[in-house]
Amino acid sequence: MSRIGRHPIAVPAGVEVKIDGSTVTVKGPKGTLTRTVHKNMNVAMEDGQVVVTRPDDSNLNKSLHGLTRTLIANMVEGVEKGYTKELEVNGVGYRAQKQGKDLVLNIGYSHQVVMSEIEGITIDVPNPNKVVVSGPDKQKVGQFAAEIREKRPPEPYKGKGIKYVDEHIRRKEGKAGKGGK
Repeated sequence: MSRIGRHPIAVPAGVEVKIDGSTVTVKGPKGTLTRTVHKNMNVAMEDGQVVVTRPDDSNLNKSLHGLTRTLIANMVEGVEKGYTKELEVNGVGYRAQKQGKDLVLNIGYSHQVVMSEIEGITIDVPNPNKVVVSGPDKQKVGQFAAEIREKRPPEPYKGKGIKYVDEHIRRKEGKAGKGGK
């Protein structure tokens, strides 16, 4: 049996889980998330906990078991606490700012890069070198943060670009004959 899939998901106070066939809706203080799970997976509420079971031990069902449980657990955590990704803008003259609902990035191009907030995502710029993406949906937060990073990924020589706060950039030395400045 799946080690992850067999663990029940505790539903904290203030979070409401509705199961309608293969559709799971989770409502909490941070918002509402809905996901349709695979038809083979059985999702049920038992004693205030969400339990995911599978019909048999086929490879497909075994792989879907842990996945379904984790997706539902992420939904419950997202509507209760939310998810955040922090990005750092490094480089001379590189900066980020918020204009209305848009994120405006000056990252060394001849033009400004403008990215609009998508539904369910909040962008915050506490200082010109930091961008915080937050929201209840883990997948949307991670995807939007990756799209911001993609605009100017960090380069290995000077470390200029947009990187995650907890990301480590492996630095290269540069040309050997130059003397290392």
